[in-house]
Amino acid sequence: MTSEKKEIILVPVRVKRPFDIGRYEVERQALVPHDVEFVECLINGPEILNMASKAKALYVRGVHIDRTIIEKLDNCAVIALASVGVEYVDVETATQKGIPVTNCPDTFTEEVADHALALMLAAHKRVLEQDRMVREGRWQQGRAQLMQIPRLFGQSLGLLGFGRVARAVCRRALPFGLKVMAYDPYVSETEIISAGAEPVSHEEVLTRSDFLSLHLPKSEKTKNLIGENALKIMKKTSVLVNTGRGSTVDEDALVSALRRGWIAGAALDVFQQEPLDTSCQLIDLPNVILSPHVASASTRFEPARKRRVGHEIGLIFNGMYPMSCANPDVLPRSGLRQWH
Repeated sequence: MTSEKKEIILVPVRVKRPFDIGRYEVERQALVPHDVEFVECLINGPEILNMASKAKALYVRGVHIDRTIIEKLDNCAVIALASVGVEYVDVETATQKGIPVTNCPDTFTEEVADHALALMLAAHKRVLEQDRMVREGRWQQGRAQLMQIPRLFGQSLGLLGFGRVARAVCRRALPFGLKVMAYDPYVSETEIISAGAEPVSHEEVLTRSDFLSLHLPKSEKTKNLIGENALKIMKKTSVLVNTGRGSTVDEDALVSALRRGWIAGAALDVFQQEPLDTSCQLIDLPNVILSPHVASASTRFEPARKRRVGHEIGLIFNGMYPMSCANPDVLPRSGLRQWH
């Protein structure tokens, strides 16, 4: 039973777990002045709609929240996501209800940037192929392969999208002697230049990059943006790196590009379908490096995102604007106060 005096933070889950009083301890740190109760409910269970009408906050972690649930959030002050992407939530319906949707856009920037650069370097130096050569007794083939590859210094890194992660990648790449260029229609040339990169057009970032690193949000505009047409105009020696969104890349076109030599290699952390099906043709290609959507993972992953969610909920419970809001149009009519 939940106390009527408590402020309910509803947590939809796929599987109910045994009660653990310390499970939400990190989130509670930002909610100390409030008497809150975290209530887990099966996302497809009979209680979810009833509890939704009582919730003051909805805490979303890896489950999809559709219109049916959001329409029942009659007392909800915030939908808080423990992720960067907001595709788990029907943001349009939340906006219609006047409910702010918060996320964690800057919590894992450094980790993802590290992973992007690690994938790029591993692909450039053919690390997996070199490893197999040693294990399979093909020692002499290693040097011969790398003698065909230019040194890293002086190569061009193209960034498609120039948000937080792309800028962090830029900071890491410059000391390697890479020439960094970026295309982002929503970022001014002045900002790109001040970060140490060259502002270029969409076509230029495709045709001039030795490494193309993708940092785009999931949307209809970016879906399959890297398809056959884009891959065909990239350098035959180029490497594609994706730590952004799997939907950005047309994987069938990518397989063709890798097999036909349109590009030299790819290093991917995100995919159209996850987990990646073992029948996916990318798995069989020697010039591809794959990781299981783990770019943001580190020892600080869980405490960092939990702390951020608690902070966002706490700000709104205290009548303040959140730090991050996916639907900022709701804020002026929310009654919340701006920071001064």
